[in-house]
Amino acid sequence: MSEIVKVGMADLNTCVSPDGITTLGLGSCVGIAIRDPMKKVGGLAHVMLPDSTEIKNNGNIYKFADTGIEELVKQIIALGGMRTRLVAKIAGGAQMFAFQNKSAMVRIGDRNVEASKKKLAELKIPLLAEDTGKDYGRTVIFYPETGDYIIRSVGKPEKKI
Repeated sequence: MSEIVKVGMADLNTCVSPDGITTLGLGSCVGIAIRDPMKKVGGLAHVMLPDSTEIKNNGNIYKFADTGIEELVKQIIALGGMRTRLVAKIAGGAQMFAFQNKSAMVRIGDRNVEASKKKLAELKIPLLAEDTGKDYGRTVIFYPETGDYIIRSVGKPEKKI
């Protein structure tokens, strides 16, 4: 019997097939799902901010795209995943509030998506699909066994990427 592992905000976790993994309420945050398709292990990071070097004295490495993705990869490898086989999908990064000011601080969703893509490229992990941007939140469920990344949003049909 499979279970659904929960991931909180600024958190990450891993699971092994047939289990799935979920996180709720991705607004400007990004959910990065990574898996090894051969070993059928994977994980999900719920990142809030793009860059750990912009915040001083912050010990939560899961909160940031740069350090959270690196840690997720380490944990997947510890479960038997092979770095050269890893693939990723991302969701979230919405612009939840309409402001006239388009400063970088307001564009946090865009910046989270950009930082996530940059870190995945740096680690040579192919990004297979994404559902990012727009102006609505998302709840996601990821299944490392199949690679299905289910996206649910209020008032929208369920989507699988």
